[in-house]
Amino acid sequence: MRSKKTDSGTAAGQGELAILLEIRRRTARASQSGLRLGIGDDCALLAPRPGEELAVTTDLSIAGRHFRLDWHSPEAIGHRALARGLSDLAAMGARPVAAFLSLGLPRPLTLAHGRKPAWVGRFLDGLLALAAAHKTPLAGGDLAESPLAVADIVLVGAVPCGRALLRSGARPGHLLYVTGALGGAAAGLACLAELAGKQKPAQTQSPLPQPPAIPKKLAALLVPHLYPQPRNAQGLWLQRRGLASAALDLSDGLSTDLTHLCQESGVAAEVDSAALPQHSGATLAQALHGGEDYELLFTAPAAARLPRSIAGVPVTRIGRILRPRPGQPQITLLTAQGPQPLQPHGWEHFS
Repeated sequence: MRSKKTDSGTAAGQGELAILLEIRRRTARASQSGLRLGIGDDCALLAPRPGEELAVTTDLSIAGRHFRLDWHSPEAIGHRALARGLSDLAAMGARPVAAFLSLGLPRPLTLAHGRKPAWVGRFLDGLLALAAAHKTPLAGGDLAESPLAVADIVLVGAVPCGRALLRSGARPGHLLYVTGALGGAAAGLACLAELAGKQKPAQTQSPLPQPPAIPKKLAALLVPHLYPQPRNAQGLWLQRRGLASAALDLSDGLSTDLTHLCQESGVAAEVDSAALPQHSGATLAQALHGGEDYELLFTAPAAARLPRSIAGVPVTRIGRILRPRPGQPQITLLTAQGPQPLQPHGWEHFS
């Protein structure tokens, strides 16, 4: 992370250089596995282990699209921004090596207001806590003033050459699995929207929007949306044992992401609605179409012996892979009323 321009017009101690120095101070003790040189120079230097290739992913988080300043705390926004990229690495079975963060922020988000720390500092609290949990050093990025809050995350991972989990390896006869529970993020988002709609205007001098207070009885329901947990340990387990034939993460919803897998593998699929591990409080529609669960969806040959849980997270068989047939739906949902076509109704930009 480097500075291209100083901002002498910003309040003392809160300019671009001060923020960059604070980020560098807070990341100085991060795990350095695979990172030879981090923040301070024009580029970071990465050193994957012999026999590894790099996996690189990038994700944008944009105010008003991926988060709302009046709904989400800065800590949750930082956590979610990094979780998106970590989940992509999990789906490939890659171990995280380094993260890069580019931030575009309105000036008020860089300033402390009264006794409250600056929004950007709290954003980093959430991001760096998740980075530490996954031993992923923040190795660089960029910082600029922007009329809109934007966080662009680049994640670099490493995977043994030729061993990455892909979307294209599913074959007819393979079985279909998911980790964890589905629909929790969508249920949490609906709950958060309801809380925000009931919130009275805050009596505060802060120029920033204030997220709604979360009652203790609803805290558990909101966790999957506010603090999703990427399944990196599970992805690494599957890759190292060579059990999964295809995989991806559930970021856009089961119906949409399974469509991606079927298209890349040239197959069809059958999903048993009764087998879906619905999150407590989630509807069947939310389990099928709700995005941002960041669970792993993967296939494995029928002969593969999979445990009931991987690194403490349940694994559930939800269906099977079929040979595509002309005139038949690509994905069929088995219900008590009989088989039904399952159309992709998850998240899609520009739709």
